Amino acid sequence: MAKLLYITANPKPVEESFSLRTGKAFLEEYQKANPQDEVVHLDIYNLDIPMIDADVFSGWGKLSKGEDLTSAEKAKVERIAEITDEFVAADKYVFVTPFWNFLFPPKLKAYIDAICIAGKTFKYTENGPVGLLGGKKVVHIQARGGFYSEGPAKELEFGDRYLRTVLNFLGVTDVQTVVAEGMAFDPSKAEGIVAKAIEKAREVARSFSGKTVRA
Repeated sequence: MAKLLYITANPKPVEESFSLRTGKAFLEEYQKANPQDEVVHLDIYNLDIPMIDADVFSGWGKLSKGEDLTSAEKAKVERIAEITDEFVAADKYVFVTPFWNFLFPPKLKAYIDAICIAGKTFKYTENGPVGLLGGKKVVHIQARGGFYSEGPAKELEFGDRYLRTVLNFLGVTDVQTVVAEGMAFDPSKAEGIVAKAIEKAREVARSFSGKTVRA
């Protein structure tokens, strides 16, 4: 049995979101193909995700010195540790995101900051940082109003590129992407575009199985 974190970063209802609709189709297909797996849904917009702020930095500093933390420092540091430990304990991840201002929603960036923790998801060595999450798998499902996979706007696509960069840094190299794009460019074709993305998502879900090999 594997554990999958289904991570959504969209405040809209499912029926009003191209990314969430595609993600829902993926998840339904995945659960049919892998009924034994544990699936945990993390709705980023309904999670307590501390920002990396002055309390967090001072709290980490005090921990390293064995000093007592304030209540605010303790709450934030402990919550970040919970988020990181939950991420590390999973075998597979599905990120479902919209494409906002060339990236993804800021709350997802806060979540990513909370899981990039030295000693847990990566470590420093004499040869530089090394990821500790080798062998895990990721699918990124993203909806984009314009066209960013190719053409003049390709270099402006930082959502999928950034997520892949972070995951590679953490040691995760098995990353697949399912994209629905161009819906805003030609709204009359939006449903057809999403239907193709849903079909692709279901295809990827059926193959997104098998035993995860830990590095």
